[in-house]
Amino acid sequence: MKSTLLTRAVRLATLAAVAAPASVFAGGFSLNEQSASAMGVANAGAAANPENATTVLFNPAGMSQLKGTNISFGAAVLDIDAKAKRASATDTLGSPVMGSTGGDIADPAILPNIYVTHEVNDSIDVGFGIHAPYGLAADYDNDFKGRFFADKTELTVISFTPSVAVNNGKGLSMGVGVNIMRAEGRLSKYQDIRGALAQQVGPAQAGPLADAYEAQFGAPYADIEGDDIAVTFRVGFLYEMSDRTQFGLTAQTGTEFDLKGDIEISSFPVPSAQSPIGLAPETLTEDVRVPLAIPESITAGARHRLTDSVTLLAGATYSRWSRFEELDIYSRENGGEVSSMVGDPITHVTEKWKNTWQFNVGSIWQVTPEWALKAGYAWDESPVDNYLTARIPSSDRHWLTLGGQWKSANNGWAVDAAVGTLIFTDDPKVNEFSYQHDAPTQQDPSAGASNYKGEYELSAWSASVQVSKAF
Repeated sequence: MKSTLLTRAVRLATLAAVAAPASVFAGGFSLNEQSASAMGVANAGAAANPENATTVLFNPAGMSQLKGTNISFGAAVLDIDAKAKRASATDTLGSPVMGSTGGDIADPAILPNIYVTHEVNDSIDVGFGIHAPYGLAADYDNDFKGRFFADKTELTVISFTPSVAVNNGKGLSMGVGVNIMRAEGRLSKYQDIRGALAQQVGPAQAGPLADAYEAQFGAPYADIEGDDIAVTFRVGFLYEMSDRTQFGLTAQTGTEFDLKGDIEISSFPVPSAQSPIGLAPETLTEDVRVPLAIPESITAGARHRLTDSVTLLAGATYSRWSRFEELDIYSRENGGEVSSMVGDPITHVTEKWKNTWQFNVGSIWQVTPEWALKAGYAWDESPVDNYLTARIPSSDRHWLTLGGQWKSANNGWAVDAAVGTLIFTDDPKVNEFSYQHDAPTQQDPSAGASNYKGEYELSAWSASVQVSKAF
């Protein structure tokens, strides 16, 4: 029975995590929805509140407070309504780009997870988790006015997390976890050919020629896909000050994915004597790589049992998102694997994100021995600051959550459910240009008058369910 339950849960969680799209706007491209039991209190005090096997993720040291073998598995649904209420754009020659505001760019996402812990002896516990720590998903309509800056943006990361914890039997525990992460990414956009044509036929003829080409063959479309594996490490400490109060602290290292794949540019114009406009479409491909920085972070948490039925929780997380300075695509051809990062990228997007804080508070009311009610609030800073882009139009947000837990007093089963809403403090305003790689705050002269402006409306809700069992 135990092995059948565990095998099925791991299999389903793995398949779902690989297949499901990730979502956007949750703390850069990190995802908060990793556990229904923690989501009920907006992840408040998660580093100091090892309720079940999800402590593998939040603080591996917490495994030392779990007895026997524990399993927790579940999934969250995150639905974001993100659309530009106003949008305008100009092409390289300064002419207006015609089209729509792009529609709702974010589809609902399913985020599964599973965690297991096992007590080896009185001093050592081990654990394992599968979850989706990072993700992005944005997809504009094909006639989006800013299509020369963004079309599809996708990032799906699945993490396998083996962990171990030791304790001294006197209230102090330490845990270490390894996040082995596999990432798949995709970036696409339409290409503006007016600048290149202007060098060949002059600005006066470039616009009409480009319009004629796009009407007959469509605008060139660049589609980049890649994947990679990277590793981060998490260290956690948990100190039980008394039977009512304990504190937790965890730190995670940063890393960098090096997404390797290819770029395909379809409908690329080449001279053709057979074409009535002198140009015909061709498909180009090239091997590329895309570096993607993952930030270091540190989390502190506290849990205090105010009364026999009321528990208070608080926490804070600091993330070094300033590692993410640019989004560049480099060629892997004509230079080999080692030297392909030398020189200018094929394309460059200035990001220059900032470091962020997230603050959480929450409470648990044990209504009866079986039933508990939860509530939480979090203030979540957006790392996107001066260089907002069409790919990630984000802002600071409030996160409000409610949750409930039923736990059997007889057989070790527990069910958690939680719902939450994100309230964004501002409507993000994007004013995007193309910048130089070697001078990332200066506009790229080769992009001419190319510009995208948009103002976005953002809202989101999430729901999560989780089943836990102690053996």
